[in-house]
Amino acid sequence: MENEPLLMLPGPVPMPERVRYAMMQQAMNHRSAAFGAVYADCVKTLKTTFGTTNDLVILSGSGTAAMEAAVANFGKGKQIASLVNGKFGDRLCKIGALYGTSHEVASEWGTPLNLDLLAEKLENGAEVVTLVHNETSAGIKNPAVEVGKLARKHDALFIMDGITSIGGDLVEADKWGVDIALVGSQKCLAAPAGLAAVSVSERAWGRIAEQRPFYLDLAAYRKNAAKTPMETPYTPAVPLFLALREACAIIEEEGLPHRIARHARMAEAVRAAVGAWGLSLFPTLDQYHAYSNTVTAGRIPDGMTDDDLRGPVKKMGIIIAGGQDHLKGKIFRIGSMGAVSAPEILATLAAVQYALKKHGLAVGDGVGAAAEVLG
Repeated sequence: MENEPLLMLPGPVPMPERVRYAMMQQAMNHRSAAFGAVYADCVKTLKTTFGTTNDLVILSGSGTAAMEAAVANFGKGKQIASLVNGKFGDRLCKIGALYGTSHEVASEWGTPLNLDLLAEKLENGAEVVTLVHNETSAGIKNPAVEVGKLARKHDALFIMDGITSIGGDLVEADKWGVDIALVGSQKCLAAPAGLAAVSVSERAWGRIAEQRPFYLDLAAYRKNAAKTPMETPYTPAVPLFLALREACAIIEEEGLPHRIARHARMAEAVRAAVGAWGLSLFPTLDQYHAYSNTVTAGRIPDGMTDDDLRGPVKKMGIIIAGGQDHLKGKIFRIGSMGAVSAPEILATLAAVQYALKKHGLAVGDGVGAAAEVLG
């Protein structure tokens, strides 16, 4: 392990050896029963992590491909209310503008969403709502339940990006009224980057656009997934499917409730460390919003640069994230998702604490505070 960096990012995340080894086999016919079984195994576990009984298909593409597939298939030519309080909400808003009329419901990054303004947009005819459930750019978890209620009240389709929450936090897509939910493989699932899954409700299928993308036509994915054996409409990234199946097997072995509890405990430990250091967490919360359970965003202390903080940590072989766009140099982010637990968390916090002290800051014992949570 000494030559492998420890990725403590909000994705990609460290992969278990058995997930990596799963890709090291001979090529497989993607029209075979063997591949169909791999696909079916992945879908079975993913439906549990999504909290859905709806159709679920897997795309060979990143989470952004799933974002675009959702909007292009169900938002084309429609009025779209896009909730934005971070980079990925902004990305969904920009995708919406390519396919429909996008109405940005904006808040400062890391601050509560404006649900009153969302209600106003829906009353004025918005037909689709987009939400990032867990906004990793700011370390904030957004209120999917409340958004789902508003969408249903106004008979709008609800597209939810669960890319960094599904598999690591509680997601109940059906119960929350989510019509289209998304996940990426390299986040909480702890699989390689390059796959994305999309679940679609029967309600949404009834409103699919007549003119759809060719490669990202979700109706084509649904048709092929219904075959025996299961197939994708176009050549899939077979080695990634094999790795995803192994990652799904690990989820089954751990048990989803235990996995969710582990993620929550790790995030709580990181927050405890930030508090013990005397630093501030970045997000601003209200009764509907919460700190993310898969990534923690803290403010970089005054007089300290991003390189001052993350540089010494990187020299120790641990990679944490900085801020994105206008938050560069202002915040740092520590991922706590996927196949990591107490050893990785404590090692990361020890490295950050060293960097803070090296800069001359009189910080408290964040490592000890985290250990109390993890112990």
